Amino acid sequence: MSDLLLSYYGDDFTGSTDVMEALTINGVKTVLFLQVPSTEQLRQFPDVRAVGVAGTSRSMTTEQMQQELPPIFRGLEALNADFLHYKICSTFDSSPTLGSIGYAIDLAMTSFQKPPHLIPLIVGVPVLLRYVVFGNLFASVQGMTYRLDRHPTMSVHPATPMNEADLRLHLAKQTPRRLHLLDIHHLAHLSQHLAAQLLAFEQEDETAGIVLFDTVNSDHLRAIGQTLLVYRQDAWSFLVGSSGVEYALVEAWQKNGTLQPSPPAPVIAPVDQLLVMSGSASPVTQRQIQTAKDHANAHLIAIDTAKLIHPAYADAEYQRLVGESTAILDAGHSLILHTALGSDDPRLSATREALEQAGLDPTQTAAVLGKQQGRILNAILERSPLQRVCVIGGDTSGHVAHAMGITALVFVASVAPGAPLCKVTSSIAPNNGLEISFKGGQNGKEDYLLRLLGGGR
Repeated sequence: MSDLLLSYYGDDFTGSTDVMEALTINGVKTVLFLQVPSTEQLRQFPDVRAVGVAGTSRSMTTEQMQQELPPIFRGLEALNADFLHYKICSTFDSSPTLGSIGYAIDLAMTSFQKPPHLIPLIVGVPVLLRYVVFGNLFASVQGMTYRLDRHPTMSVHPATPMNEADLRLHLAKQTPRRLHLLDIHHLAHLSQHLAAQLLAFEQEDETAGIVLFDTVNSDHLRAIGQTLLVYRQDAWSFLVGSSGVEYALVEAWQKNGTLQPSPPAPVIAPVDQLLVMSGSASPVTQRQIQTAKDHANAHLIAIDTAKLIHPAYADAEYQRLVGESTAILDAGHSLILHTALGSDDPRLSATREALEQAGLDPTQTAAVLGKQQGRILNAILERSPLQRVCVIGGDTSGHVAHAMGITALVFVASVAPGAPLCKVTSSIAPNNGLEISFKGGQNGKEDYLLRLLGGGR
């Protein structure tokens, strides 16, 4: 499809919907699939300008990436879009052995039939309070901005703790490719000058190098977007980064007339009930759950995660959760099922111990629990059909989506930056047409679930 502006793969599910939101609200009709779509599937969505594939590589080992990613990269390249984007989280969740961004880049470059000569890397997203300054990544939480290796959540992330904020040093542990930086001083120049600098980097490297862009404000994103268009010219480009890539490109496309000005933002209608499945241990999520309990009388059910992953107890825990949930929903209440309330919840360590005792890899907690959570949601929705659901947790969301038989999603409305409301196509009848929000643990303010329940812009 030569009329596609962009194709992308998201390394987690919530990040994939984040990209869809950034594109759609700016007039780029986007469809998100769970695998590279066939020509027949694309025909079901006329006038589409961007195609995404929601993945889970953020929680994959390098061996799993080797099996999963090459055919996806080849399939996306075959769509022949102007840009192909490997979407990563704006907090750069990765390590040399888990969710390795560098290894994914290397796989992509060996998978493409016509690999590009340079790889732009854009991580900062000011609208999400993520910033890159002189190559160092910063993120804000509760009004405070932290260098990522001192961030209260990311520095102690259970799977990929961030102990180095300089992205060049962090990435150098994952790939041997040469790393360049265009910092805030470079970004003060015109896009033609920046594009020339990219060409100079390209000529310096025997193999394709990576160019990191500083990003502090919307002016920087605007300069980056215009630079990418000038640099691309008649060739296609492979981009790596957060949804900052899309925010940069849409401004450039609007400026050169490829896109019309952004359409009015849709407003979501309120619903009487909301079902939430949370797999996040983030303090942000904990506050959102508490706010929904306090102000919307949402009922809470604690999932015994150690039992749910144990073969001897999993079925009994499944039956308990489905039975209690159905009773609460049938009584007209909103419901939140959760695997943790904050990063110090004792269920986290208990679950890791249970996995180790069962001889399973503790890093696969999200995969094991996510599949079970999806199975539980299917059973609940079959017994108590609802209009709107929320799934919380970046890694959790991908596994839940697969378990729910979801094949495609389209944007409905924004709720909070990076966590939109979507409508799904599913092979499981009760889930087809469901409105669903896949929200990362760090996304949204304390009233996020209230907005999702009560409507809002």
